[in-house]
Amino acid sequence: MDVVRGAVGRLRRAWRALAAEQRMAAVAAIVLFATMLLPWYTLQRVARGHIETHDVSAFGVFSFVEAAVLLVVLATLLLLFARGEGRGFHLPGGDGSVVFAAGLWAGFLLFFRVIDRPPGGGYPVGIAWGFFVAFIAAGFLAYAGARLRAAHPPEPPLPTEPPPPEPTIRRRRPPARGDDERPMPGQMSFDEAETQRLRE
Repeated sequence: MDVVRGAVGRLRRAWRALAAEQRMAAVAAIVLFATMLLPWYTLQRVARGHIETHDVSAFGVFSFVEAAVLLVVLATLLLLFARGEGRGFHLPGGDGSVVFAAGLWAGFLLFFRVIDRPPGGGYPVGIAWGFFVAFIAAGFLAYAGARLRAAHPPEPPLPTEPPPPEPTIRRRRPPARGDDERPMPGQMSFDEAETQRLRE
């Protein structure tokens, strides 16, 4: 329970930290995900000697196209959540360009799905009303990305690596003055040795 409360608290704090254009992009991504739960396709089947039609959502016929649209939604929300938490990183072209490209990519995938329908078991596959709502949501995501690109909110600063610690140099304690000049017991000094040599 504490984990759920902590996650909800993080989401609330991240939402409050977002700018208006970033919130618009988040709403567009959530709307696009919600459309995936609506009827996207109309499938046909033979039951009791006659053809019946039924609608399925994007998850009912889950292929590369639907997975790519879902990936666009998750990547956009993850990007905005990271910005809301103040995580610093740089994207080519900025966040607005990335969100704008994500909306265009989702729209292209949906247009491609109109041309290349999912397999229907030998029967034609129709397009349901939820699919057109998804197409509008993809356009809304691209529009939000364009607004975000025009506003260009400041990005959080990049994390800086701490400077490496300076190597500690241990210095020898200098000997006390006069210690090196003091002869050891039983040892002659230089002057005494020179005097003795001259005497010899």
